[in-house]
Amino acid sequence: MTGDSEFRANFLRIVGGQDHADAGAVPAPSPAPPTPYDNLPAGIFTTDGDGVLTSLNATMAGWLRGDAGQLVGRPFAAFVVEAQALEADDGGTETGRVTLVAEDGTSFDAVMMQHEMASGAIEGVLLRSGVMPADPEGDDTAAPPDWLFASAPVGIVILDLDGLVSRCNPAFGRLLGTDADNVTGHPFTDLVVPDDQGEVTAALSKVVMGTARAAHLDVRMPGPRGRELAASLYMSPVRQGTRDGAGGVSGLVLHFIDATEHKNLELQFAQSQKMQAVGQLAGGVAHDFNNLLTAMIGFADLLLERHGPDDPDFGDIMQIKQNANRATNLVRQLLAFSRKQKLEPVILDVTESLSELTHMLGRLLGETVELRMRHGRDLGPVRVDKGQFDQVIINLAVNARDAMPTGGVLSVTSSRLALAEPLRREVDPVPAGNYVRIDVADTGTGIPADVLAHIFEPFFSTKQVGEGTGLGLSTVHGIIHQSDGYVLVESAPGAGTTFSILLPEQSADAAEVARRAEKALAEADLTGRATVLLVEDEDAVRMVGRRALENKGYTVLEAPDGEAALDLVAARKDDIDLILSDVIMPVMDGHTLVKLVRQELPDVKVILMSGYAED
Repeated sequence: MTGDSEFRANFLRIVGGQDHADAGAVPAPSPAPPTPYDNLPAGIFTTDGDGVLTSLNATMAGWLRGDAGQLVGRPFAAFVVEAQALEADDGGTETGRVTLVAEDGTSFDAVMMQHEMASGAIEGVLLRSGVMPADPEGDDTAAPPDWLFASAPVGIVILDLDGLVSRCNPAFGRLLGTDADNVTGHPFTDLVVPDDQGEVTAALSKVVMGTARAAHLDVRMPGPRGRELAASLYMSPVRQGTRDGAGGVSGLVLHFIDATEHKNLELQFAQSQKMQAVGQLAGGVAHDFNNLLTAMIGFADLLLERHGPDDPDFGDIMQIKQNANRATNLVRQLLAFSRKQKLEPVILDVTESLSELTHMLGRLLGETVELRMRHGRDLGPVRVDKGQFDQVIINLAVNARDAMPTGGVLSVTSSRLALAEPLRREVDPVPAGNYVRIDVADTGTGIPADVLAHIFEPFFSTKQVGEGTGLGLSTVHGIIHQSDGYVLVESAPGAGTTFSILLPEQSADAAEVARRAEKALAEADLTGRATVLLVEDEDAVRMVGRRALENKGYTVLEAPDGEAALDLVAARKDDIDLILSDVIMPVMDGHTLVKLVRQELPDVKVILMSGYAED
């Protein structure tokens, strides 16, 4: 309480003190227009600095048994029988108790709250008698009125001094997915997740003891269907005693605002920032790194054509090629996580693909892990890169194996999932639609909550140094999301882990069109003898490309950049059958080169190649 004497005097001036008989009446010049507060269950009105009504809502006019247009312009004091200012808070809100008389002579008690607006006028809020009880010995503002308590859109809880829930409104019950009566009588801290209980208890104690006038903190609470809620909690004391609020604390009133969706958006934003950062890293290294690897692998292949398995150098060359391929896979994993890899999606039968993987999974899991494969019925096709889909299942299987060091069961189950409404998840909300669901479940050690929040982050790993790159699950996440799918995970220590992959089910018509296109592409004849203009700025890559093409019978013209390529086109345009060009080159990129070449050779065939292209 501020004890602001000037504001309190203003309150008494507006309500006119004890006697309203001399206040007079000023007729309203015209009917008052509707206000945006007409439908509120509270009376809202404004006055000028002299206490004359300037506007009031339909509720207030109804209480006064008059028409809003006729009431505007009359002193508010004309309706006041008795008034007493109670207290003023730091926010400039004055609370008072008034007895009002309506136009028909009936009177009623009410609690009025007012604050001074920027224009200097006073805005008042009236709550009817019986809705806000007027206890002669108590504090009229100790607790919310029944109508506000019951219909408030936010959760409200009243606690006694033992921390037990004495009352809660329906909104709080809906927040928890239960009936409000099921919460009454229970310790409030039981409704909060264990990790937050200590902080909540400390805050409640400070408010009860008076060391804090109020408190605000964010808490997590178990919600319906196993969903964890995030809520903003506001707590303040309930006082009883004298009207100036000097009485002791009899309990606490808590207000809850559901902040789950807000927290989910924060998590999604943070995740997108992480993915963007890794995507930029992947894009920065992929082009140059792939050029080096292309040269290594290409020259290794050329050497293997002359050095067969009986050659003493064969093993050394194979080691070079295998390690270069491992490095290539590492770049692909980075690109998969950042969703920037080039996928080649095809229409896929999940049952058939999983069946083909059964033998390989059996070898990967070993003898101590039992593989159980269950296929659902009437599964529609999905559209996904076949190789990447296999990689996803293999990565999940290997992780499951490592989580069962003493053996266990790995279940791979497919089923059809039809979502009539979006599936709300913390990071990945799943839109409504039809999906093919693949569950990969193990009976292993489970994943602690603090680890579960980071499993899809790149380079995050709980394995020992040298046992993994930390890119397995981030790769899974990237591949599935780039295929317009979703990855869900459920796990608890000692209860195993289940990864669920949701891929959009394709309609029969779309699947048939895609199959025909794939068949036409597979049957196309791409062989032949021709003169090829090879444009590549990396000398080693250009040399590998030239030798590989020449070994297959092609005539090759080389250009180290776009400008040199244009010179060759001008000199040999009648001889060139195909242009094979890198995309990312200094001075002039592959796309610009093609546009300029088309001016000279409008019908020339062009292939653009790149280990990584941003667009």
